[in-house]
Amino acid sequence: MTDLRIGFIGLGNAGSQLAGNLLRHGVDLTVRDIDAERVAPLAAHGARTATSARELASAVDVVITCLPSPAICSAVMEGPEGVIAGLAPGALWLEMSTTDPAEVQRLAALVAGRGAMALDCPVSGGCHRAASGNIAIFAGGTRAAFERALPVLAILGQRILYTGALGTASQLKVLTNYLCTVHLAALAEALTVACVAGLDLNTTYEAIRISSGNSFVHETESQVILNGSRDINFTMDLVIKDVGLFDALARQHGVPLELSPLVLEIFRDGVRRYGGRELSPNIIRRLEEPCGVRVLGKGFPPHLTDEEPKVAGYEVVPRRA
Repeated sequence: MTDLRIGFIGLGNAGSQLAGNLLRHGVDLTVRDIDAERVAPLAAHGARTATSARELASAVDVVITCLPSPAICSAVMEGPEGVIAGLAPGALWLEMSTTDPAEVQRLAALVAGRGAMALDCPVSGGCHRAASGNIAIFAGGTRAAFERALPVLAILGQRILYTGALGTASQLKVLTNYLCTVHLAALAEALTVACVAGLDLNTTYEAIRISSGNSFVHETESQVILNGSRDINFTMDLVIKDVGLFDALARQHGVPLELSPLVLEIFRDGVRRYGGRELSPNIIRRLEEPCGVRVLGKGFPPHLTDEEPKVAGYEVVPRRA
């Protein structure tokens, strides 16, 4: 529990779950989203609302943003009715979006100009873990800002990793999202081959799960693929945004990648075929359709739920020699 007054901007698939966790823990919460239908359920359960980002920021101690793109975050933060204009000295901004490290550093400098502090705090683990409060959180910025934010982060997540300088958390987040995407594309191929070869797909799922081929993505996304819903609350346009940020980071540092451009083109082709708002696991359709199959198992859930009980969040300390 924390006595800090918290404002939350961006009530999308992940943001609504994170804000809901704060509300369930009795936090003094103010919320804002351009979609009134996303605000209404939280307001009905006791959250305050604000008519502008500036009004929200002026009424709280901590502002959290969880938005779809760097451009949208910049629009919310800047301008006469933006967050920065409403920040008081000593306030704290937590950027929980998956964003461009350089952009979060630029905005953090403006936040510092108001006498406030900033952390980039992207989350990882899926909306089902955001809902349970067991998601992982990376946090980059000053140690002082991290310590002040820790009681809030411990409500929102389970494992919290302090990554060092501002921007490092965002770099790590796009790296992990890139790896998730590679795993998803590879699983689409593996599961389709298993289906066409006549293998039982429930047995295939278990064989991968208990073997060296396993991954977090398999244990989660393969289930909704085999159910047929393909619903993990994440879309192909967001995949392209995230992998594009990773690709840009690599190019900035002169790393000659091979897999990343290929994965980007796979999902760009998926967007051309099915649209940007198509669910990302449906990238398997690119293989199902030419093969004339539907890759389905039996008894898998249509949506992911986190069965792990919520535990108090704690800081993960990296291994050192």
